Amino acid sequence: MSSEMRVVGVRVELPANQPILLLREAHGERYLPIWIGSVEATAIALEQQGVRPQRPLTHDLLKDVIGALGRDLEQVRITDLQDGTFFAELVFDGDVRVSARPSDSVALALRIGVPIHADESVLDEAGLIIPDEQEDEVEKFREFLDSVSPEDFRGADT
Repeated sequence: MSSEMRVVGVRVELPANQPILLLREAHGERYLPIWIGSVEATAIALEQQGVRPQRPLTHDLLKDVIGALGRDLEQVRITDLQDGTFFAELVFDGDVRVSARPSDSVALALRIGVPIHADESVLDEAGLIIPDEQEDEVEKFREFLDSVSPEDFRGADT
């Protein structure tokens, strides 16, 4: 069993300068924070902001390769959490599955426009419910996302 997730956005956690991807259940209250690398954070931020680089970045290239091979990415799934590391898979037509990092999976899902799911076991272990009194923190997070630019992620140590 799994829940469909929506990308809230990416922010940089200070002082460690570590980017965090924040997902939220599409039809629920749980949030799922995942620490990711700066390259993937930039790829996600660029796509969310509608920025088109002059040449395809890695995730754009992968999207083009998938299309050129005549395959369809149907969804991405965050499948496991082991010792603080999240695992995901790309689910293609014909139930072909490829193991991938959640950050790469989300960057690709945003580009192709396919759903993102998190397995219930992952949400049970790492999902957070933000009480109503903390909703202003989520709003601050959204305001931060509106003000941040992809260049803010460059040069972060990962």
